[in-house]
Amino acid sequence: MNATHLHLLLNHFPVIGTLIGSGLLIWGIVKKQHYIKSAAAVLLAMMAIIAIPVYLTGEPAEESVEKLAGVSESMMELHEGAATIAIWLMGATGLASVIALFFQWQKSNKANRVYAMAFALSVICFAAMARTGYYGGQIRHSELSSGNTVNQQDQKTEGKEKDDD
Repeated sequence: MNATHLHLLLNHFPVIGTLIGSGLLIWGIVKKQHYIKSAAAVLLAMMAIIAIPVYLTGEPAEESVEKLAGVSESMMELHEGAATIAIWLMGATGLASVIALFFQWQKSNKANRVYAMAFALSVICFAAMARTGYYGGQIRHSELSSGNTVNQQDQKTEGKEKDDD
C-alpha cells in the first residue's frame, strides 16, 4: 500500500467522523449527558489524529496522479488550500475536545463552555472538511464537475447521426 492508497482509504473518516461527532456532541449538550459528550469528544479527537496521515499523504498522492490524463491541476490546488485550512480547524477541534474531556474529568464548571466551543469548532471543521473532500473528488472524477459535458456531448453525437441520415 502506498501513500495514495492510504490517502484515499482514510480521507473519508475526518469528514464523516466530524459530522457524527458534531451531532453526538450537540445531543449530549442538549440532553446534558456527560457520557454522550465524552464519546463525542473522543470521536472528534480521534478524527483529528486520523486527519494527520490524510493530510501528510496528500502531497505524495498529488505527485502520483498529477501527470495522469483527466486530472485537474486547478482542483488539486483548491483541494490543497482547503486541506491546509481544514487540518488546522481539525486540530483546534481535537484540542478543544481533549480540553473539554480534561475539564469534565476534573469536574470543572468550565467543561460545558469548552464543550460548546468544541461543538462550534466541529461544525466549522465539518464544513471545511466537506469542502476539502468536494474539491478532492473533482480532481479525477470529471463526471462530478462537468455534468453538462456529457449531455452536450450526447447532443452533438445525436446531431451528427441525424445529419448522416
